[in-house]
Amino acid sequence: MSSYRITPFRRWVDRIMAALGRRGVAPGGVSALTVAGRRSGEPRTVPVTPVEVGGRRYLVAPYGPVEWVRNLRAAGEATLQRGAQAERIRVTELDADAAAPVLKHYVQRIAIVRPHVAAAPDADVSEFAAIASHHPVFLVAAAR
Repeated sequence: MSSYRITPFRRWVDRIMAALGRRGVAPGGVSALTVAGRRSGEPRTVPVTPVEVGGRRYLVAPYGPVEWVRNLRAAGEATLQRGAQAERIRVTELDADAAAPVLKHYVQRIAIVRPHVAAAPDADVSEFAAIASHHPVFLVAAAR
């Protein structure tokens, strides 16, 4: 597993992908997640790729507990937008056992994250459970 570093180039790419997600034209279902900064309260927008497993939606943090994860943990809710469809969401962070099959599905589906996850796409779900604490997974529900 390689460590993830946010570089100026990566920030630039993230801004573009989030903008494309807001417009609904980003590839692979990329959406824009906007969450309040935990210190500033200012909205922070990042690209994310929600996945559906068993009829439920999830957000996966393949690069670990990065800033958007910390902000989402603090806020508990955010806005998820793809094209004209923007929705307020609430999230619940999953424990390792519940997160493992979602993380496995995510790694199977999103090839670009594989170098950052220490389990191969075809690994047993127990291997994903062992590393799940390094890759937070959130269950997504509509905010009320």
